[in-house]
Amino acid sequence: MNESEKNPTEKWIAQGRALRKTIKRGAHRALGALDRDPVALLQSTDVGRVQRLVPLKYGRMLASQFAFFRGSAILQAHDLAHTPNTGLMHSICGDAHLMNFGGYGTPERRLVFDLNDFDEVHVGPWEWDLKRLVASLNLAARHLGLAANQGNDAVASAVSSYQLHTARFSTMSTLSQWRTQITLDDVLEASDDDAARAQLSKAMNKAQRRSHEELLPKMGKKIDGRWTMNDAPPALFHVHGDSTLFSHDDDWMRIGHWTDLTKHLFNGYLASVNPDIRALLDRFRMQDLVFKVVGVGSVGTRCLVLLLTDATDAPMMLQIKQANASVLAKYVQGKTPNIKHEGQRVVAGQRLMQATSDRFLGSTTGPSGRHFYVRQLRDMKVSAEVENFNANLLARYGALCGQVLARAHAKSGGFAMQVSAYLGTGSAFAEALVDYANGYADQVSIDYQRFQSACHSGRLVAQSEADFGADLRA
Repeated sequence: MNESEKNPTEKWIAQGRALRKTIKRGAHRALGALDRDPVALLQSTDVGRVQRLVPLKYGRMLASQFAFFRGSAILQAHDLAHTPNTGLMHSICGDAHLMNFGGYGTPERRLVFDLNDFDEVHVGPWEWDLKRLVASLNLAARHLGLAANQGNDAVASAVSSYQLHTARFSTMSTLSQWRTQITLDDVLEASDDDAARAQLSKAMNKAQRRSHEELLPKMGKKIDGRWTMNDAPPALFHVHGDSTLFSHDDDWMRIGHWTDLTKHLFNGYLASVNPDIRALLDRFRMQDLVFKVVGVGSVGTRCLVLLLTDATDAPMMLQIKQANASVLAKYVQGKTPNIKHEGQRVVAGQRLMQATSDRFLGSTTGPSGRHFYVRQLRDMKVSAEVENFNANLLARYGALCGQVLARAHAKSGGFAMQVSAYLGTGSAFAEALVDYANGYADQVSIDYQRFQSACHSGRLVAQSEADFGADLRA
């Protein structure tokens, strides 16, 4: 048997263990290069956004330190670039905070729990995703008013779960890794906490009813035989309508009508999906197109909702969302793939990391060269109601997120064996990340104070939803 035919298992385990000497597990306590201007970094991500909406982004970030953290992924990306890493590089989420995990319906209508936001997906060190998660758990604990040790427990629970499940995936065949799904039914069955089960059951029942048929009457009305979605600025408005928040000199305003914009975007999208999906979409007719403001960090990026209906008047809504360069792009060192289309990057990363993905995923290019990706809008979506968590629920949720991240990394990178050997069976890595999460949450507090000062001084303009709405009414 020649060298290339040998089973590489022993070699991979040895590589993982050897990494402990070059990158000690305790080295992951490092917070990175913190001598930077957080406001300037945040402003660098505003280029290309709808400028009228940028104050709303900052208004949402002002709500709390946790909200600020959600909208400032570029800061942690900058800081992580100056910390030790194992050098095991593959597609990572890039923004794996706890609110970017959740439930959704598969094409077979099963509810699964997985990562659900891939705007920042990029090749990078696996540790960066885990550090984004644990920092968010610590901040969530502080936001909820939990004791310091309870925040530490939530972090340790997430890391220990990642460690345990990475070890499990390291013993599985490649096909088994790729087939593994984490369904909400499985989560419910495994839970022995009555409060957690009650909350999850309620969310699952609500998700089963969260269909486009149920959503459309709340968002629109039928006029002269055609469905039209209601304007509700700043959250929802027609690009070419009276309530638009686009400036007159925006290139989209020169297009003249929503159908012209849609035709350009939709034709490019159709070219990106499989023939069966094109055949399916051919049975729908376009009804309306609106701009939708989403998230915290995404506010101001171009995001559209396209409403279609079939011959029975049953609706389907597609979200067409702008894809800019990942915040990781300029911070990941070493050779990375040459990305030619940011929408394709998002779609490829989502398909690679999720256990099962939306069949309507695709990409397209706008009339001015902007990149977009396309997916279904809010299909059976389940989001964690963190505001209602106690310490026990936060720790359990952290463990679930750690399990999901272990599965996603095993699938996307194929390094489960090396990572498991590096982590070992002890608590050294978990202890390091508990310290990291505490230290980084302290840094977020400092950055948040500087952000608040910039908003109060006028360096940044921030508007709450209420203030924004009052301005529009005036």
